[in-house]
Amino acid sequence: MQNPFGQTITVDDLIDTLGFFDSWEDKYKYIIDLGKELPPLDEKLKDETHLVRGCQSQVWIDYSVEEGKLWFNADSDAFIVKGLLGLVLAAFNNKKPQEVLAFDIENYFETLGLMNHLSSTRSNGIRAMVKRVQSIAEHQLQA
Repeated sequence: MQNPFGQTITVDDLIDTLGFFDSWEDKYKYIIDLGKELPPLDEKLKDETHLVRGCQSQVWIDYSVEEGKLWFNADSDAFIVKGLLGLVLAAFNNKKPQEVLAFDIENYFETLGLMNHLSSTRSNGIRAMVKRVQSIAEHQLQA
């Protein structure tokens, strides 16, 4: 699976870019645009197996392993959620399973100021996405 961004977007890139915006309205617009850059997930993967439970919107996550590193691809039926998926994928794509599990996602979200600006249902949803990615990484470590 190719990098869903077409190029490597790092956590640092996202922190820097979001730091340029003065208002959360502008940050939301950027996050939505980030989601639009994600390729759509193949329709056959939008099934119960790939569905993430605990999200307000429908979210599906698929993955592949290349040279010991995980690549995630994801989709949602909501633009803002697809953008949030972009933030999550930037944190976890192209990492070994142990790196995924060691990554301090709460610090990342705190640095972005993200959780303070999301509804509780969206916050729960993004945590459900992270749990799914982490469970995939755990499964890969055991394989």
